[in-house]
Formats: sequence, structure tokens, C-alpha cells
Amino acid sequence: METTSERNTATFTHLSTLSQYIIPFGNYIFPILIWTSYKDKSEFVNHHGKQTLNFQLSLLLYTLVLALIAIPIFITVFLQNLPMEAVFNDEDFVIRNFDFHGNIGLLSVGITAVLLFGVLKFVEFFLVIYASIKASNGELYKYPLTIPFIK
Repeated sequence: METTSERNTATFTHLSTLSQYIIPFGNYIFPILIWTSYKDKSEFVNHHGKQTLNFQLSLLLYTLVLALIAIPIFITVFLQNLPMEAVFNDEDFVIRNFDFHGNIGLLSVGITAVLLFGVLKFVEFFLVIYASIKASNGELYKYPLTIPFIK
């Protein structure tokens, strides 16, 4: 049976990943600090700390793959259309000579990668909240689609 302190620590480990919205890399720093402080004291906190870090590292890997797909595509499409011309009229801004027709397939893949990134961040937020609730109830939780980097 987990104590209230262990459940609170495990819950805070999950919730500390939300610090990424305020502090860069907070989603790695704070869970690592909490997990390393308590991993030897509680198997429950150790499990949740590993799950939190594995999930965040998996998301980093997925984000890097999506970025490696989207960024070169957008740069390629832009560079293929470099002789474009921007015109400022009195009230309008017009870009001429920019051709999407030959690049619709590439742009579709790039836009899909960007949309998948958005869905990934949206799902991450709710999974962190769900894992926090499970930890506060004293239940073990495993994030879906997580690569077990730390065993």
C-alpha cells in the first residue's frame, strides 16, 4: 500500500512535466530531479518516474522525426519558388510567381507532419493529467506508445 506522500510525489512527478510551458526543458529537468531523489525510497515513485521520463523522451524522439520530415519539405518548396515577387499596393500585399502546383504532394506531407505534432502536444497534455490522477489514486500507469529507454 502506497502512502499519501508517495502518491503525492508520483503525482507531482507527472505534473512537473507541464513546466515545459513556462521553463524550457522543464519537462525533463523536474521529473529527473524528483525521480532521482525518491527512486530508492519508493518503488511506486520509481515506477512513475520512469514512466514519466520514458514518455517525455519518446515524445522528443517523435517530435524530432516530425521536424526532420516537415522542415526540409518547407525549405525545399520555398527555395524552389525563390524568384517570387512580393508587391505592396496601397492596401494589399501580393506574392506573385509562387507555384504550389508542382509541390502539392510534398506540402501535404509537411502539413500532415505539423498537424501530427499539434495532435501529439494536445494528447500529451491530457495523458499527463490522466497519469497524475492514476498516481494520486495509488494506481500504476503506463503511457501508451512509450519507448522504454529507462528500465
